[in-house]
Amino acid sequence: MNVADYAPFLGTIGGAFAAGVLAGYAIKQVIRIAAVIVGLFIAALAYLEYQKIINVDWVRVQSDSQNGVTWVADTLTNISNNIGALHTATSDLELCNIVPLTSSVSAGFMLGMLRG
Repeated sequence: MNVADYAPFLGTIGGAFAAGVLAGYAIKQVIRIAAVIVGLFIAALAYLEYQKIINVDWVRVQSDSQNGVTWVADTLTNISNNIGALHTATSDLELCNIVPLTSSVSAGFMLGMLRG
């Protein structure tokens, strides 16, 4: 066996790792921007209430935000379940081709989230 025999395998692992790093970095940046926007919005509401320009019902804001978090959690659970169903539907693929791709994508994703 020589290096040419391992080239497709190494290309798959390296490409999947790079895609995982890019995806992790992009998702972390989107989450960071969304957190800044939500934080500025809440700060603006608090400032406008302090200046007596508006009256904010903080109980309703809390319940609406909890409903939003519940919706996101339910959506992520649904997506996770659908991915599991997709994996069982494609069980005719060889496991040795899926494991390196999945593990390298997940490792790259975590590196992108940590270093992003």
